[in-house]
Amino acid sequence: MLKVFNTLTRKKEEFKPIKKGKVGFYSCGPTVYWFQHIGNLRTYIFNDILKRVLKYNGYEVKHVMNVTDVGHLTSDADEGEDKMEKAAAKEGKKAEDIANFYLKVFREDMNKLNIIEPDVWCKATEHIKEQIELIEKLEKKGYTYKTADGIYFDTSKFKDYGKLALLNIEGLRAGKRIDMGEKKNKTDFALWKFSEEAGKRQQEWESPFGLGYPGWHIECSAMSTKYLGQPFDIHTGGEDHIPIHHTNEIAQSECALGKKFVNYWMHGAFLLFKGEKVSKSKGGLYTISELQEQGYDPLTYRYMCLLTHYKKGLNFTLDNLDAAKTAYERLKRKVIELKKEEHKGNDESKKYEEEFLSAVNDDLNIPLAVQVTLKLLDDFYFDSKKKLKLLEKFDEVLGLGIKDMKEDKLDIPNEVNKLLKDRENARKNKDWEESDNIREEIKKLGFAVEDKPEGQRLSKI
Repeated sequence: MLKVFNTLTRKKEEFKPIKKGKVGFYSCGPTVYWFQHIGNLRTYIFNDILKRVLKYNGYEVKHVMNVTDVGHLTSDADEGEDKMEKAAAKEGKKAEDIANFYLKVFREDMNKLNIIEPDVWCKATEHIKEQIELIEKLEKKGYTYKTADGIYFDTSKFKDYGKLALLNIEGLRAGKRIDMGEKKNKTDFALWKFSEEAGKRQQEWESPFGLGYPGWHIECSAMSTKYLGQPFDIHTGGEDHIPIHHTNEIAQSECALGKKFVNYWMHGAFLLFKGEKVSKSKGGLYTISELQEQGYDPLTYRYMCLLTHYKKGLNFTLDNLDAAKTAYERLKRKVIELKKEEHKGNDESKKYEEEFLSAVNDDLNIPLAVQVTLKLLDDFYFDSKKKLKLLEKFDEVLGLGIKDMKEDKLDIPNEVNKLLKDRENARKNKDWEESDNIREEIKKLGFAVEDKPEGQRLSKI
């Protein structure tokens, strides 16, 4: 029985899909104006784990992810410039080219991290019609008003506004300290923004409201319901989306169609650096490519993310990543050794599978699932072939590439080869002291030697 923490109810609930055996799942995707840093990517690893756990439980999953390539203003509160237009001006390129380039890099990063791609990618620019139609529904029902710069949603007309974030609306209204322009309420948000001057923007469309472009929030409501219907099962994103973006999605969707938007809301916690959220506005941290340049396998970062529950902040330091690297490489070595073993033993599959399933079905307790996996790997009495088969099954959730793990081809310097021959001779002559001395010399050159029945085995440190 899968249980998940529902942000909407603030409690762990048994997951019950709308259609038996099928799950409609929408996750907020990237705004493709720059590289996604590892803080962004933690959220997509969480999405991936959720999808894998659903599939592990036998569900057929339809996963939809948006691509924001227009309308995401520099402030989530509808202030400043459109991020795509700003990036296009900065790089002197077409907004479409900017979007396509950074989406391509993002998909490459997903592949490096072994993240399964969504079934449906939907770009905001390719769904302008659907967004306009949704705004028209809201307009007909009296939820909108016009200002000099756009069409806004009147949050005071939706009595449940702020229910996802448990916002104190009265407190927000009482505490107005900003220039709201023509906005009626501090929490009101743009559905459609007018172009300041025709032709000045690269991306603008004719609409019943005037020439312009959609606000950020409307795209997710329009596209999620187009592909999944309303209500649908699960909506995910980073915890920063709770107070504004997802709150606004609920308001416009439920007012437009008069029924519940989503049954389960799930949010991943921040990646932290020195106790603060990692963000592009603070200069960002690392991209996956930058970590690779420093010698880190992307799956090392994935492994690091698996060791902390998705609802807890994860503190990032290179020391923590080094520890994850050591642990991941140890796991990899053990799996490679296991693939060579012919050890006959007990079949403990049922016991371990129950433990693993219990962990992943308890609101994706992946840190516990990793512990179960490591315990299984070290169980000497478990038949080696059955053990490997079960490890590969667990990896359908963990996504660490266990099936593909193999010995890396070593580039062994001549100096090390000569020392190996000298050590072999020392061992034949039972000169154990000399053998140990040579082992230390080899270690200084970056290699470790293990003595196996078939001879010396060399590995890179």
